[in-house]
Amino acid sequence: MDNETSTGHVTRKAVLRAALAAGIAAPTVLMGVPALARTLTAGEAAPPLTPECDDGDDPTVPQTEGPYFKPNSPLRNSLLESGTTGVRLTVSGYVFGLACRPIAGALLDFWQADTNGTYDNTGFRFRGHQFTDAQGAFKLTTIVPGLYPGRTRHLHVKVQAPGRPVLTSQLYFPGEPRNNTDTIFDARLLMSVRDAGAAKEAAFDFVLNVPQNPGPSPTATATTQPPGGSWAAGTAYRAGDRVTYGGPAYVCLQAHTGQAGWEPPNVPALWRAV
Repeated sequence: MDNETSTGHVTRKAVLRAALAAGIAAPTVLMGVPALARTLTAGEAAPPLTPECDDGDDPTVPQTEGPYFKPNSPLRNSLLESGTTGVRLTVSGYVFGLACRPIAGALLDFWQADTNGTYDNTGFRFRGHQFTDAQGAFKLTTIVPGLYPGRTRHLHVKVQAPGRPVLTSQLYFPGEPRNNTDTIFDARLLMSVRDAGAAKEAAFDFVLNVPQNPGPSPTATATTQPPGGSWAAGTAYRAGDRVTYGGPAYVCLQAHTGQAGWEPPNVPALWRAV
């Protein structure tokens, strides 16, 4: 969540985030910056890099899905539609694993209330999913959600690294009066939010409970080749397309490009056995 520790020193993940934004390979930027949670004194030897992303950034905490989740949301990074009203909001960030390495191809599924605090339960307004890019980055364009009884302002999200379990959680806004009365509000899920003219910009980095070995590549780890069938990584699939994988047949539920880790049995959000 935050870029600094309680002592005011920049965290290891914050340096990684800045490096990725600048287009520098994550392990490269860490060379010469081995101690980020504290300041080295004169003559003090730099300690080795920690293998875990733990500068107060434990894996992102899960929260309840709530009653309004719907599967099969459209693939899009903007939830704005014609006639959309409300304060524009851009949320950006990265998805990291436990070694502070970005995770490419992670699935993020967002849903939220409209400016009046109402969820669309018949269609897919203010619902959509996307995938992190090769640097583990995501960007969502939407509006600030409205309030409804009993809850503070929030966004819902599901995050899944390729071939790993789904994290279901919620993101919150700082300075909201209802943060003090919402029974499930968690300050660890606060976004960093700033004004951008009449709009707002927010940032949040997810840390998934995904084991990683520190290495030079920020891309997702390849898995073994599929055990036969017509499914293939790198193929662009549309909703309704049918493939076979390891014997069984599957139908595509959401448009996407196949990649290692998204084999049909591993991602029920994208494929259904037929």
